Amino acid sequence: MNEENSRPEGVDNTTIEALGELSKALETIHRVRGHLYSAHQLVGGADLTLDRVVELLRQAGHNEVADRVERELLGRNVLPGRWTFQIMEEFDDGYYAAFQEVERYARETLAGGRRHIYEAEMKERRRTHGMPGHEATPQE
Repeated sequence: MNEENSRPEGVDNTTIEALGELSKALETIHRVRGHLYSAHQLVGGADLTLDRVVELLRQAGHNEVADRVERELLGRNVLPGRWTFQIMEEFDDGYYAAFQEVERYARETLAGGRRHIYEAEMKERRRTHGMPGHEATPQE
C-alpha cells in the first residue's frame, strides 16, 4: 500500500469510514458538475440551432412562427437572469468549491491529508497477494 493512502497511527475505523463516505459524496458532486457542464453545452447548442430554425422558417414563408421562435426562445435565460454559463460559475464558485474545501479540511484534520484510505484498505483486503493483476502498487 502506498504511504500516501495508508492509515495514520491512531485513526479509528469509524473515522476512516466517515472520510471514505465524504470522499464518495465528493465524487458524486464531481459527477454532478460534469452533468451540469453537459447541460450547459447542450442548451448552448440548442440555442445556436435556433438560428437555423428561424432561417428555415423564414425561407418557408412562416414569418410569424419564426418571429415567435426568435423573440421567445433565441437567447432566452434558462433561469431568471441566467444563462447556463452563469449557473456553472455560481456552482463552481459556491457549492462545488465549498464541498471540495470541507472534504480537504476533514482529510487534513483527521488523517494528515491522506486520501482514499478507506479504498486503499479495501483493496488490500480484496486483492490476491502474489497474483498477476493484484499488485498493491504499479511498482510491485
